[in-house]
Amino acid sequence: MKKVILRDDIHFRVLRAIEENPKISQRALAEKLGISLGRTNFIIKSLVTIGHIKLKNFEKNPNKLGYIYLLTPRGVIEKSNLTAQFLKNKIREYELLKNEIQSLGGIL
Repeated sequence: MKKVILRDDIHFRVLRAIEENPKISQRALAEKLGISLGRTNFIIKSLVTIGHIKLKNFEKNPNKLGYIYLLTPRGVIEKSNLTAQFLKNKIREYELLKNEIQSLGGIL
């Protein structure tokens, strides 16, 4: 299997967006995430390569440009791991901010 490294935040956001809307286009995904279409295409290809998503063509789509993105079992596990890490990071950020505010004489 080819080694692919993605930033956890982007990886998480893409997996979450695909889970929410498997029929999302790459253009719509790029707009939703605030990244370029080319980067979105690279990320999708990378997620397919590492086995976190798979692509399926719409069966009856005459132009065959439409895809459904499906999270694989490995993708679901990775999304869960990334979600847990995301929450740990947010809790750590909250604690740091709370301590900083307290040290400045704020009340929390």
